[in-house]
Formats: sequence, C-alpha cells, structure tokens
Amino acid sequence: MPRTLVFARGVTALFAALLTLCIAQARAETGEVRAAQQFGLSYLALMIMEDSKLVEKQAKASGLGDIKVTWAKLGGPGAMNDALLSGGLDFATGGVPSLITLWSKTRGSPNEVRGVGALNSMPVNLVTSNPSVKSIRDFSDKDKIAVTTVKVSTQALLLQMASAKEFGEQNFAKLDALTVSLPHPDAMTALLSGSGTITAHFSSPPFQYQEAAKPGIRTILNNYEILGGPATFNLVWSTSKFRDANPRTYAAFVAAFEEATATINRDKRAAAEVYKRISGTKEGIDELVKMMEDPLVEYTLTPKGIMKTAEFMARIGTIKEAPASWRDLFFPNAYNLSGS
Repeated sequence: MPRTLVFARGVTALFAALLTLCIAQARAETGEVRAAQQFGLSYLALMIMEDSKLVEKQAKASGLGDIKVTWAKLGGPGAMNDALLSGGLDFATGGVPSLITLWSKTRGSPNEVRGVGALNSMPVNLVTSNPSVKSIRDFSDKDKIAVTTVKVSTQALLLQMASAKEFGEQNFAKLDALTVSLPHPDAMTALLSGSGTITAHFSSPPFQYQEAAKPGIRTILNNYEILGGPATFNLVWSTSKFRDANPRTYAAFVAAFEEATATINRDKRAAAEVYKRISGTKEGIDELVKMMEDPLVEYTLTPKGIMKTAEFMARIGTIKEAPASWRDLFFPNAYNLSGS
C-alpha cells in the first residue's frame, strides 16, 4: 500500500478518534442547568437569559448540543442557598452578604462557592411610612422593617452596617429584632396597605420607587450612603464542584450572562419591555426606562465595593476571616474585571 495512502488513513483515523473524544467529553457534561432568580429589576439580566434562551444558545454554539435550562423564582437567599449546597441548584443569585457567607463556609472544600459575576450596581433604599422616623435612630419596638431574609440578606446586613455607624460597632445588631423576612412584592403590599404590620421596607428597584410614590412614604437611607459610593447590589454564584465537572457548560452560562448584560445596555427600552411582560409589573415602559437610566444604576458584571462588606462581616464575626482580595470571592472568569 502506498505510504501516502497509509498516512492519509492514519490522519483520518486520528481525526475520527479526536472527534469521538470531543463528543464524549461534551456528553459527559450535564444535560441540564438549574438556575434561580429573585424579584425586581436587579435580576433583569437573568430574565433576558431565560426569555431569549441564551444559555441554550451559547451551549449549542460551543458544541454542547441541546441542553435543558430550568429557572426557579425564589423570594430570598435562604432556600436558594440550601438548594445550591445540596446539589439541587447550579447557579444561585442574591446579595453580596450571601455570597460572602457561603464562600466563608465552603472555603477550601470540593463544593466551594464563588461568584460568577455581579448583576448590577444600584441604589437600595430604606423607606418608611412612620412619620416619626426621620433616621434609623427613631425606630422603636412599634416598627417592623421588612428585609428579604433576616440577618443574612443584603438589606439586613446594610441595616447592621448603618447601625454600627449610628450606635457604635458593638451595637451593629441593635435593629435586628425589628426585621422580618418577606419577599419584596409581599413587603411592598404590606407597607402600602397601611395596616401597620410593616412600617418600613429595605427595598429594591422597582419596588422602592412604587413605595415612595405614595404620599407619606419616604426614603431615609440607602446603600450608597452606607457604603460610601456605588456598590454591587446582586450577584450570581455557583460551586467549584459544578464548574469543575462542567467547564464548558459553565462557560456557556457566563457567555449568556455577558450577552444579556450587553443587551440591556444596548437597548434599555427593549429590556424594559421584557421585564414588564415577564413580571407583570404595573409600571409603564417609560417609568421602567427612567429607573434603568438613573445615573446611579449600572448593569455590569464588575463587582464594586465587595470588600467593604466582607471586612465588616469579618469584624463583627459573621465570617471567620475576610478575603485578601475581591478576587478570592470569584471564579477566574471575573479576574479581568476592575473589581473592588
């Protein structure tokens, strides 16, 4: 047999073997991605990912073929994080304190939790209907402050940081007894009803705007004041176990996340239309666009002000040790971002 023919057959066989190996490796990854989101405009990128099936699109483009993506809608980080750590969820979402807490608890384990990227930086307002409350110093036992999850949610931690500034760091938990766990939609309904069951709500867009539009309800504090400038509100995180076992699926999710964020920034009106259709919110498109175009609002994967929260949590003993850098809290796909 001519050497050229033998060589050609060898190359063909090698190519076929490599192709078979690649297909086998792709098939070895999960065929389903399970993600969760919460309520509000801060989760808009995830809504677009779901609505436009961007994870499915990116997975197919990377050669993974068809995968199933399921989305859960949860009102707070508690159940979500339990599902993530038990293996019932692959990507969870929520506030900075939840990520830091999970990172600290799982650090160095095969199931270590790290951030995938930030969802946004946006102001988060503490509003009240109690005319006697001009600042957090005026809250009394008659008040009930709604947060998504007591002690661990972003708003709960922000209230502790504000209390530490106002009453001294040793009194950071002074207002914890006044907090109650409620998803933002339920908290807004309770506050607007005027029943007195909820007299304050550490809210988020768009709920805080709806609340402040009612006479008698006003903002007394926000996260930018507490943290000294623009800061990440919500993020997406996952486990090293999932990422290591499914590197291409993880990369497809990240690519979809980046695409959805770019979509919002390219056409906020179209993004607002998606939000209104999915959420069923009462605001008009113009109102939603106005919120999204607020110069204090930014849809970005770049983490901002993360270390301020981490260092506070370490000082009060919520976590054993603060990370040395914000990068310690994230997977390598975020390292090229100018985080803080």
